[in-house]
Amino acid sequence: MSNSDIILERMMSLHPKIIDLTLDRMTRLLGALGNPEKRLPPVIHLAGTNGKGSTQAMIRAGLEADGDRVHAYTSPHLARFHERIRLVGELISEDYLTEILDECVDVNGGITITYFEITTCAAMLSFARSDAEYLLLETGLGGRLDATNVINVPRLCVITPISIDHQQYLGETIEEIAAEKAGILKRGVYCVVGPQEDAALEVIEGIAAKVGAALLVHGQHWQVWEENGRLVYQDENGLLDLPMPNLVGAHQVQNAGAAIAALRAVGKPEPAIEAAITKAEWPARLQRLRHGPLIETAGRAEVWLDGGHNPAAGHALVEALGRLPERPTYLVCGMLNTKDISGYLRPLASVSQGLYGVSIEGEAATLSAAETVASAQSVGMDARESTSISEAISTIVSVEPNARIMICGSLYLAGRVLQEHG
Repeated sequence: MSNSDIILERMMSLHPKIIDLTLDRMTRLLGALGNPEKRLPPVIHLAGTNGKGSTQAMIRAGLEADGDRVHAYTSPHLARFHERIRLVGELISEDYLTEILDECVDVNGGITITYFEITTCAAMLSFARSDAEYLLLETGLGGRLDATNVINVPRLCVITPISIDHQQYLGETIEEIAAEKAGILKRGVYCVVGPQEDAALEVIEGIAAKVGAALLVHGQHWQVWEENGRLVYQDENGLLDLPMPNLVGAHQVQNAGAAIAALRAVGKPEPAIEAAITKAEWPARLQRLRHGPLIETAGRAEVWLDGGHNPAAGHALVEALGRLPERPTYLVCGMLNTKDISGYLRPLASVSQGLYGVSIEGEAATLSAAETVASAQSVGMDARESTSISEAISTIVSVEPNARIMICGSLYLAGRVLQEHG
């Protein structure tokens, strides 16, 4: 276990028994740290349910292609915590991460604070101490009371597609959740808005009018579509004919559109925009695995990894699978008990030959393999339990050597795969 892992484990002991979303703990600790949130590079603040990470990755690729130094903050991590904090293009070093975590723990002085809040304070401390042209700041949960929402005047905001998720914190309806996400809007600051359900967009537009934020809305101010194997983007400044995104999946066209709108809003030229969609990398989003023990087990079968975990992600995965060359498709699925598992699996029932349920090792909130299987069977899937991903793959290839195997259902499961088998 590294020094940073030891400190992160200690931080968990400070976590309140019940999470009440508030910015009070953030404000207190940031004040004690000298208010690093007031010394950050220009911030592009991203919220939304789906596509935040992919959109952020594309914006970062575009900014860096234009010569900008860029910090980035994202969550959750897949294999190592260091992935959450990127300083001028590089993951934070172990020594520096240990140093800033130690400083935050010392200054906090044992007072109750959530894990995400104290680690976000540490991230802001590191961003404030390193020069850059931009900071890409991704919300963890919601927006209005998210720990990242301590930025008074960001350079730009982005709201990616909103769907039902985290109901226990954000509300039961799309309108309630949209209101929380739109909490990042600030007076006089432009916000790029990705494709939304009408109900969500109405809420976003209402809040924008109330706070005095300016919107750049998909379908109104910009459009994006695929045509003849190319990506076409159009706004009031004209039309762009670009290559398709290198990130796989039809939903990446919309994510690319939001990234392009963001880059246009900060004045980036066409070469930077093309680099945004052709050079972005984002692990565990329809990622094909090419090496490691799982690939050796799979033989001729394809092995893919996707961390989507809500109904919208299930539909996106179905659409993406429909664009791949035809192969018998099997799912190896593990999910957390906080997710709508039936909603996620229901669209996938029509495209999969079978599902193998696994539990996520090391995650207290994991569904058991039996619970995943029961949910899969309830939506009409042929499903059975497996003790591990490796065992599931062995079973699948013994029946169908040319299968396409999709490991799916959770970013935490994806992280285990990348950590152990990447």
